[in-house]
Amino acid sequence: MFRQKDQVVIIRFLFLSVILGAMTASAVGSFSIPAIDLLSGSLTELQRTVWIEIRLPRVILSGLVGASLGLSGAALQGLFRNPLADPGLIGVSAGAALGAAVVIVLTSDLFIPSSLELFLLPMAGIIGASMVTLLLFIFSKGFGYQGVTYLLLIGIAVNAIASVGIGILTYISTDSELRSLTFWTMGSFGGVTWSVLMPAMFLMILSFFFMLPARRTLDILQLGEIEAYRLGVDVKKVKYRVIFSSAAAVGASVAISGMIGFVGLVVPHLARLIGGVNHNYLLPASAALGAFIMISADVLARMVMQPAELPIGLITSAIGSPFFLWLIFRMKKRDY
Repeated sequence: MFRQKDQVVIIRFLFLSVILGAMTASAVGSFSIPAIDLLSGSLTELQRTVWIEIRLPRVILSGLVGASLGLSGAALQGLFRNPLADPGLIGVSAGAALGAAVVIVLTSDLFIPSSLELFLLPMAGIIGASMVTLLLFIFSKGFGYQGVTYLLLIGIAVNAIASVGIGILTYISTDSELRSLTFWTMGSFGGVTWSVLMPAMFLMILSFFFMLPARRTLDILQLGEIEAYRLGVDVKKVKYRVIFSSAAAVGASVAISGMIGFVGLVVPHLARLIGGVNHNYLLPASAALGAFIMISADVLARMVMQPAELPIGLITSAIGSPFFLWLIFRMKKRDY
């Protein structure tokens, strides 16, 4: 049993690790920027340009995406009371992926001004995620207090429909479109600019502020919905707060960086192993740990095959899939 003081120390350590990881990620890469020059501010004009225009937005995006997926995963696992719940479970990631796939395949032959082309892919992803969120709200509105079960089923259906749509678009795409679509679905933080990052960053941070106040009520929900009602918790309000905050955070993340799997599943379990299960600790710890893991994975993606880089989704899947299998076998042993 972890004491509250221990959990506070762990959270502070995790956030300090994020800061140190971000500083390291800003310094390393195909174009090296010495950490001493970075800290002292004595950068050359080229180093300053690379750091501000290329490296810094990439590090910020990787940290925010990791925090979004980790926080959303912890909140959804608490809401569903299911250790296998994942942000992609409610179909928002699939909706964002379908929106981006439509743009990649169907607009390649259209003349689009270069000033708009930069925003087209992330905007399509956000629109796709928003449409799924709206459908979730409409379809689950009439189910009353049993809405979470139906949201889960709707998410499965949305994932299936989106997979069909992406499959059709993959089939009709040209070789160049197929290559773009394949690399986007693997996930990457390359090519991000401040103009693309700022709207997504605003949406993700806003989602954090909406999600974090649900910490105490998520703890009470672990006793069961009936008991939570008796203790005065507005369960329906908590459900919609967590689900739509997660949808916004994950939708913005997928729209900018592509499909990145297993982070929302793995990070909350690692945070529980480190410091405990109460959500007052778990939500901020999952956000910090998710940010640190994603920043570290991005550094690994950049360093393994210089000057080329591995898709970030391959690294997270390579780490997450064995953990997922271990988790399933662990749950099986508990059943016995």
